[in-house]
Amino acid sequence: MRVKRGLTRHRRHKRVMKQVSGFRGARGKLFRPAQLALERSLKYAYRDRRQRKRQFHRLWIIRINAAARAHGLSYSRFVSGLRSAGVELDRKVLADLAVSDAQTFSELAELATRSQAD
Repeated sequence: MRVKRGLTRHRRHKRVMKQVSGFRGARGKLFRPAQLALERSLKYAYRDRRQRKRQFHRLWIIRINAAARAHGLSYSRFVSGLRSAGVELDRKVLADLAVSDAQTFSELAELATRSQAD
């Protein structure tokens, strides 16, 4: 007895076509190209969720470094000074302070400089 896959195949096609709605050309209209495009897009999405974290980490370090150099410190000396002073702020918060609250960041830079001298 042969297996008829009408319902199963229809559901699978519907699921794929729903996910690719908005893709251009055949990738959004025809099943085979849509399935390939969907597989690739999910692979990129998985990879780039991790890359986004790396890129933000790099951006935070760049911003902290620029603000620290404006106060006469390198990034590594600034972070080292904060660590020895017992300040436990992560890079995300430090970068936000560097951009939005220059006064607080300058106080932190001063603190880092003093703790480096000790």
